[in-house]
Amino acid sequence: MRTDARAVVIGGGVGGAAVLYWLARLGWDDVVLVERADLTSGSTFHSAGLVGQLRGSLSLTKMMMSSVDLYRSLEDEVGLETGWHEVGSLRLASSEERMEELARQAGWAQTFGLPLDLISADEAGTLFPPMSKDGVLGAAYLPTDGYIDPSQLTFALAEGARRRGAEIKTNTRVTEIGVERGQVTGVQTDKGSISTEIVVNAGGMFAAEIGALAGVIVPTVPMAHEYLITRPSGLPLDLPTMRDPSLLVYFRGESGGLVMGGYERNPAPWGLDGIPADFNGKLLAEDWDRFEELMRNAIVRVPDLADAEVVRLINGPEAFTPDGEFILGPSEVRGFWIAAGFCAHGLAGAGGMGKLVAEWIVEGLPSLDTWEMDSRRFGGDYANRDYTLARTVEIYSTYYDVKYPGHERQAGRPLHLSPTYPRLQELGAAFGEKSGWERPNWFEPNALAGEESLRPRGWAGRLWSPAIGAEHRATRETAALFDETSFAKIEVSGTGAAGFLEHLCDNRVARDVGAITYTQMLNERGGIECDFTVTRLAEDRFRVVTGTAFGRHDLAWISSHAPDDGSVAVEDVTSTLACLGLWGPKAREILQPLATESLADDDFKYMRSRELAIGAVPCLALRVTYVGELGWELYCPMEQGLELWDAIWASGKEHGLVAGGYKAIDSCRLEKGYRVWGADITPEDTPYEAGLGFAV
Repeated sequence: MRTDARAVVIGGGVGGAAVLYWLARLGWDDVVLVERADLTSGSTFHSAGLVGQLRGSLSLTKMMMSSVDLYRSLEDEVGLETGWHEVGSLRLASSEERMEELARQAGWAQTFGLPLDLISADEAGTLFPPMSKDGVLGAAYLPTDGYIDPSQLTFALAEGARRRGAEIKTNTRVTEIGVERGQVTGVQTDKGSISTEIVVNAGGMFAAEIGALAGVIVPTVPMAHEYLITRPSGLPLDLPTMRDPSLLVYFRGESGGLVMGGYERNPAPWGLDGIPADFNGKLLAEDWDRFEELMRNAIVRVPDLADAEVVRLINGPEAFTPDGEFILGPSEVRGFWIAAGFCAHGLAGAGGMGKLVAEWIVEGLPSLDTWEMDSRRFGGDYANRDYTLARTVEIYSTYYDVKYPGHERQAGRPLHLSPTYPRLQELGAAFGEKSGWERPNWFEPNALAGEESLRPRGWAGRLWSPAIGAEHRATRETAALFDETSFAKIEVSGTGAAGFLEHLCDNRVARDVGAITYTQMLNERGGIECDFTVTRLAEDRFRVVTGTAFGRHDLAWISSHAPDDGSVAVEDVTSTLACLGLWGPKAREILQPLATESLADDDFKYMRSRELAIGAVPCLALRVTYVGELGWELYCPMEQGLELWDAIWASGKEHGLVAGGYKAIDSCRLEKGYRVWGADITPEDTPYEAGLGFAV
């Protein structure tokens, strides 16, 4: 075994083999994969192998499409069978809501370049003869989907990597990961040590355990996933795969028989107290009681299953994440990468995932916008096992549910509460959640001043309230008070802070003390990695304010570029400060009676900050806006946030002040053309392409 390598991949499942294959294909021939047992002996060998390409975003779909492109050619490249069957896929709709879901998916597919067609129930029955058409209104058919043999694919990827110089060491268990000053230095195994500056955690259901060796949280939970295999009964060999989300089940052909599985409402997490050291190449005991719900549903759609001979019920653990997406990319430990949490989609995504991660490592940047999969989207909350478990179980049990625009997760709530929470409750807040924070989407009593006739048609109107429009209008015409405590707050300080931020930001941020600067941080291609404001608090101290969901990402980006000589300190101060936003034409009239200093335009200019008191509460006031109206963001000690709210609320009564939620903020910022990172602007967009050249 090599004693030093350019990169070490931990995990011999399809994910690890794919990363190794692409690293070697991109020219890194001094790479090693270490596997605790044999290749595929974790979750890969018992995968059902379905490959579906259409996902809810362009990046995810492109990754799946890249997988299919590889699967079509890999067998010829390495001379080994992969078991790829491009038989197409069906997705059934048994309600009007499901038909609308399929229509939306068909629209996405066209923009993504996928040949998805909406077909009738009769056409679906022709393609999948054993199905009952009872209750089926229509279906989506994608002819380029299919299924693949998990073990054959993994061995083919491994062979492709070996031919390019990569080394694979099975029955080699990682016992330690060396980290010095926040940088990976090597891997210790039971067969010896390997010096390296890059480690890829592709450990599948063992990924959390491997992450812990480097001090990195990888929030995955093994879920016991079941499917059955029937004895061949003469079914066509080219049956498309089929999903019936209303019945929670999926099907595919298997040598003239069927594979049938699904996602039950009462799932079974497994290995919560640790996975046994000898759990390699093993399955869990059959659990027919838990599978009964899926079996009943499956017989509704394929009645012949009632009399089919079952060869075996497969029950094996699959690693799922708290939001149902992959965990990919770098971590807070330099050189420690993650490629895990495939949520039973490892076979569908392996080829494209391996390419994406390998390109990211070799070239320094991913070729796609990876925010939905970025390992840095999870924070320290996920060190809490109960929270991670609750969120993950919810994802599994609602896997096939229709998710309407504005859908809110329920598990693990409430977690983080603003100090104003009890007052927001009293005012009738309809709460949403982001990154663990309870936040008002709107205040339902405000709906009386709204217009029901403006409710969007179809899906968009399902989770909506006239209150949103009323709060928007109040922000434009009088004033609205918003709790923005959840916004992420990062302080950068030290003798080198000014120069460091000047280097990272595309705008001048080292202005005079009190200045607020809107800026971005860019990657090597000029793409926007971060989008926020920077306030200079002192000669050697700055505060970054960014979106709630982006705090973890932006903190990692800033920290990863910080010098390690002690000249710069980077600290997350989100939980120490409450933040209220007061905006609208009457904002000054409401706030001035409470303020210890003049808020007149000449005395307190736009994009300036100042320390003052609002009533008895010491605040840092920022004259800045995300809604396009006069106003201030007010930062105070967390424990005084409720007192600050009450003071402003009392002062605002005579001026028609209303409480506003985040949906009104979003509506106002869209009207003004203000961007939000991750949606309007991404790492694939430069400031000039995004219309933000003024901030450069």
